[in-house]
Amino acid sequence: MSPKRPAIDVADYAAHIRAGDRAALARAITLVESRRADHQAAARELVQGLLPDTGKAVRIGITGVPGVGKSTAIDALGSRLTAAGHRVAVLAVDPSSTRTGGSILGDKTRMSRLALDRNAYVRPSPSAGTLGGVAAKTRESMLLAEAAGFDVILVETVGIGQSEVAVADMTDVFLVLMLPGAGDELQGIKKGVLEIADIIAVNKAEGDGAARARAAAAEYKAALRILDARSGAWEPEVLTISGRDDINLDTLWSRVLACRDAREKAGELKRRRERQQVRWMWTMVEARFRERLAEDPRLAARVPELERAVASGETAPTMAADEIARVLGF
Repeated sequence: MSPKRPAIDVADYAAHIRAGDRAALARAITLVESRRADHQAAARELVQGLLPDTGKAVRIGITGVPGVGKSTAIDALGSRLTAAGHRVAVLAVDPSSTRTGGSILGDKTRMSRLALDRNAYVRPSPSAGTLGGVAAKTRESMLLAEAAGFDVILVETVGIGQSEVAVADMTDVFLVLMLPGAGDELQGIKKGVLEIADIIAVNKAEGDGAARARAAAAEYKAALRILDARSGAWEPEVLTISGRDDINLDTLWSRVLACRDAREKAGELKRRRERQQVRWMWTMVEARFRERLAEDPRLAARVPELERAVASGETAPTMAADEIARVLGF
């Protein structure tokens, strides 16, 4: 008989997190990411108990294509913020293998300054195949970091698939980093990133790249005038930066705050967060349905058969879905 697992003291976890205990925060995020049923139940209780201690941080989503210099820019910006007295948490979602679930988890090595900064916390998390590379538990991790006293939360995505939309849906301000030249202006328009970007920052605007960065920024500004039809308290902006040479990062931060402040004064920030909470609820409901589907013994053998029948054209997807729903009692 296996030894009984010790019960998780949720109150103790919460007390240490409120005290800013970094080790406790790390353990709590591991708890949130765990798939064990007892861990999931404890994590839900922990997040619920810490809710009154959350909501005060500036939440920023950051994305960009691989090679754009996200980690370098975040390391430089985050270091500036901690030097100014902020506490910065970086939740960096790494790409996971869809076959093995393994991830690169290299952000701590790429963000060398923040990794050693006592006022910063860098947490790489595998996406584990979730939508757009956004870790399923990123929202809970964000709340835990806020409860631990971090007043700036940076959520970095892998910059592929639908991750941009998912992160924009959990943050206050969405920042897109772009490369100068190389047709990125057109690529950005094709991906629809202009529809959700609050700030576009053309990175690597140093040395010989400065002129190319300015030209790219002008292209984005023109594209925004033509394509962006959003109404609200904030109109998207474009600027150039260099994470490597620390150029215009103060300006970038001031525009992030300007965006958030404009939305807060107009009441949009409150409504935005309310919508995000409701969407989070439905995301979790869908996740529970999928878990039940995967764990139901009545479907263990039948689902693979249905998948083969649908793939071969023998059964319509609608009929297969109806059968699964009947088994689950829907």
